[in-house]
Order: sequence, then C-alpha cells, then structure tokens
Amino acid sequence: MGRTPAGQTREKVFRFVRDRLAAGQPPTVREVMEAFDFRSPQTAREHLEALVEEGRLGKEPGIARGFRLPGRGEPPTVMVPLLGRVPAGPLDTAVEDLEGHLPVQTRRSPGDLFSLRARGDSMKDAGIFDGDVVIVRRQPRADSGEIIVALVGDEATVKRLRIKRGRIELHPENDA
Repeated sequence: MGRTPAGQTREKVFRFVRDRLAAGQPPTVREVMEAFDFRSPQTAREHLEALVEEGRLGKEPGIARGFRLPGRGEPPTVMVPLLGRVPAGPLDTAVEDLEGHLPVQTRRSPGDLFSLRARGDSMKDAGIFDGDVVIVRRQPRADSGEIIVALVGDEATVKRLRIKRGRIELHPENDA
C-alpha cells in the first residue's frame, strides 16, 4: 500500500477493525496486515497498538482476536469455543467437535463458557431456533426455570429445567 499522508492509514485501520468488530469478527494482526498489504505484521501491530494507546481501541491481553471498542463499563470480549451441536429435541449422543471460536462480551471467566449450535425446534418458543448458537456456562447445578444444556450420561439436550418436589424434569418450549 504506498505512502499515505500521516494519520490516514491509521484511520483506515481503525475503521477496518471497527467494522469487523461490529460484524462480530475481530481481526488478528495478520488479517490487518493482509487487508492493508503491509509487508510485515509489525506494521499492523504498530498501528493497532497506537490505536490502543489513543484509547480508540481496547485490547484483551493474550488473546489473538482480543481487540474491542472501548465503552462505558462494557464487559470485555472473550473468545468462546464453538464445540459442536446440541439437540433441541430428544436426548442424543454428546460429541465435542471444535468448530472455531466466537467473540462474546462477558465479565465471566472464559474458561467457564462454551457454545453449541442448537439442532431441532423443541425450544423455539424460548427463542432458540434450529441452527442458533447458544452460549453455555459450565456449572455443577442450575435452578428451576433456567434453560440448560443437560448432560445425561453420554447424551445431551437443551431444555428448561423444572424441579418439582425434588424431582428433575426437562421441558421443551414448543407447544407442538
């Protein structure tokens, strides 16, 4: 990309990163390098670090896609693994199959979170449709009324948990 007047390239880098963040796809340093035909990742890194120093971008340390737009009290963006599919229907074998990572804004520890793609329509009345991604917090127990991903032996499903007189029930959210 040849020489441009001072500040113009940095402004273009900022707009590129901002647009990628708005689309839910925070870029890596290498992706910025490639988008602007920089000869080395160091050039992209220098622009990004300058934007962080100016306060125009935030950066989560140790995360390749850790750039974020600063905001008033906004939680940081963390990368959550997408670990495959979960049936929103009858129990089915739970298989972990890493498909990638998704940026999620949260104050929770990223180690407690993972995501799954819902398969089926038994939760459509709760707003979880076939193909939707659900963010899950790994925890040993849940309260009655919460939507959970239940692991029963080697099988899993997403349902609403109901506890009645000490008895656990998994309920669909689909009148059909």
